[in-house]
Amino acid sequence: MKTSNALPRPSPDAVKTGRTLRAVPILAFALLALASCAAGRNDLVETVRPGAEAPAGFLLGLWHGMIAFVTFIVSLFNKNVNVYEVHNTGATYNLGFVIGVMIAFGGGAKGSCRKKRRD
Repeated sequence: MKTSNALPRPSPDAVKTGRTLRAVPILAFALLALASCAAGRNDLVETVRPGAEAPAGFLLGLWHGMIAFVTFIVSLFNKNVNVYEVHNTGATYNLGFVIGVMIAFGGGAKGSCRKKRRD
């Protein structure tokens, strides 16, 4: 008489339950990661920074976006330097900042250009 050392196969319902139990922590982590990226409210919008004449607008946002990388490096060593001006005009500053970042870092346009092959 031969005896088999093979383990019995789990039922399809047990396999589905196991997959569901493994997916729950992954889903919980994904939701937590997405929630932690939510932007907060800026109570200093439309306020003037001390020493300035007006809140930062589109052009200053454009400039801040273009120098964002350098400003980030400086901010690591100087606690008085911030990458983003919180005393701003709101949407217009944000638009300028994003366009400035796109100008400085290529804006994704480089990925769409192709070099012509010479045969």
